[in-house]
Amino acid sequence: MSVVGKVAVLGGGSFGTVIANMVAENGHPVSLWLRDAERADQLNTKHENSRYLPGYKLSENLFASICLEEVLTDADIVFVSIPSQSFRQVVQQAKPYLKADQMLVSTTKGIEAQTFSLMSEIIREELPESRIGVLSGPNLAKEVANHHLTATVIASDDAELRSSVQSILHSSYFRVYASSDTYGVELGGTLKNIYAIAAGLSSALGMGENTKSMLMTRSLAEMSRFAVCMGANPMTFIGLAGVGDLIVTCMSPLSRNYRVGYALGEGKTLEQAVESLGQVAEGVNTIKHVREKAAEMQVYMPLVAGLYEVVFNQAPVADVVKMLMMNEQSTDVEFVLPRGDL
Repeated sequence: MSVVGKVAVLGGGSFGTVIANMVAENGHPVSLWLRDAERADQLNTKHENSRYLPGYKLSENLFASICLEEVLTDADIVFVSIPSQSFRQVVQQAKPYLKADQMLVSTTKGIEAQTFSLMSEIIREELPESRIGVLSGPNLAKEVANHHLTATVIASDDAELRSSVQSILHSSYFRVYASSDTYGVELGGTLKNIYAIAAGLSSALGMGENTKSMLMTRSLAEMSRFAVCMGANPMTFIGLAGVGDLIVTCMSPLSRNYRVGYALGEGKTLEQAVESLGQVAEGVNTIKHVREKAAEMQVYMPLVAGLYEVVFNQAPVADVVKMLMMNEQSTDVEFVLPRGDL
């Protein structure tokens, strides 16, 4: 494995900041790009990102800048932590400063609205000669910032990229596992956002533990069924990027998508729920995109269909729950029984 020199991170949100901080703490030179000059100055002088990680002391070795050229020049690995709706635009802006052999790793869990492209696909379209990876897993940014024991997955068909990312991120509190199923790992991180909204909604409505358990396991069945139809490996979904990420986002109030669902369950409108969050909750738009794609591919996704009615058409939750419970009963574990044998 080649020695990794400089690392760049594009995106000064909570997870982008945490990734850059971990790299800095591990002694590697790292530069963080963000749009806001005032916040960049705060990161460099006060070593804090008060908007996304207030109260967390960041490494003094972390350098922030609003200049893409300054951040990207001579970087061996570039982490892209940009919300999905701006992802392609930022990659296009970065193009002039990227080299053909650079390693680009997406940490964004979302889908591009117009194309149904995952972030790795956007990188491949815009930078076809780049070496591409995806980082995903149960990684709540504030817990990572607090050095809570955490694990993640780096997925790529490039063995050197996987090893390099493991090397620069691994620490006493952060463990990085490897996978070659880039599409499955990326889809797991994207799809679980939908079901985190459903989990927050059910919590706000006071539903019991049986209900929460049923919701998570049927969510996993839907996720894996859809992902396999898209070309993913079903075994990926019993790992960190599948069931691991699903559990943490469906159980923790630190999850942005969970908090949106909880606000909806309290009676807030979608606009009020998103506004009170103050950050991007990727799951909101993902519901629409996945519902459309599932209909196109004729994939059975009753939870997505029901959640869409609640979130976007203000359907009464009780009516949607009744409809879901009266639907045709399916197999328990996906891929054990063929659908024709039910």
